[in-house]
Amino acid sequence: MRQAVLFQHGLGGDDAQAAANWPETSNALRVTINSRGHKETPLGPDRPFSIPLFARDALDAMAGHERFIAGGLSMGAAIALYLACHHPERVTGLILVRPAWTFTSAPDNMAPIADIAALLRRLPPEAARAAFAEGETGQRLARDAPDNLASLLGYADRPQPSRFAEVLADIAAGSPGVSRQAVEALRLPALIIANAHDAIHPRACAETLAEAIPGARLVTVAPKALERDRHHQEVRAAIADFLAMHTRSPS
Repeated sequence: MRQAVLFQHGLGGDDAQAAANWPETSNALRVTINSRGHKETPLGPDRPFSIPLFARDALDAMAGHERFIAGGLSMGAAIALYLACHHPERVTGLILVRPAWTFTSAPDNMAPIADIAALLRRLPPEAARAAFAEGETGQRLARDAPDNLASLLGYADRPQPSRFAEVLADIAAGSPGVSRQAVEALRLPALIIANAHDAIHPRACAETLAEAIPGARLVTVAPKALERDRHHQEVRAAIADFLAMHTRSPS
C-alpha cells in the first residue's frame, strides 16, 4: 500500500499547480483538493476564510488515510504545518514548498495580496489590474519579483474576481494558526524548499521554519521568477528524494 501524501496548492492555485510540482513516483499517493473558492469549489457559508478552515477541509479529504505526509505550496504549506501541529498523531512528515507564513498573523509579505484584494473589491477588474501594476508595490514587484506580480495581476482574470477578493483579503489578514512552541515540538521528517526573487515567499520564512523544526532539511531551488522550468524540475527532484527516504515501497 502506497504512502498517502496530502499536497495542497497555493492561494489562487489549484490541483494543476500541485501536479506541476509533484514528481512521478510509485511510492506515494498524492491527494489534492481545491480549497474553497478555488477552481470549481464553491465559497461555502463559513467566514472568515482562513488557513485553519482550509486545513479542516483538507483533513476531511484524508478521512480514508489514518496517517499521511502533509505538504503543499505557499498556502498549502501553511495548511500542512497547521495539520502537523494540531494532528500530530496523523501527520508523519512535512513537505513545505515556498512557505509564506511562520507564526504571525498578516505578515508583511502578505501586504501585496491585501492590496490587490482591496482594489478588486472596489474597482472593475481591468481598472484594479492597472491601478496595482502602476502603483508603488506593483512597480517594485515588476523589478524584484515578476512572477509574484504576474500571479497577483492574474487574480483579476478569475470568474467573479470581487468575490474571490474576499478569500484573498481574509487569508492575507489571517493567522497561520500555529505557534513557534508547537512547531519546535514537532518530531517528524521535514523538507522545506525555498527560492530567491520571491516577495510573497521570502527565503526568511523557509529559514525560520527550518530552524524551528528539529532536523528539517532546507533545500534551495532555482528562482521560479527567473527559471520556471528548472524551478519545477528541482522542486520535483527534492520531493522525490524526500519520498524515497520516508515512504514505504509499494506492496
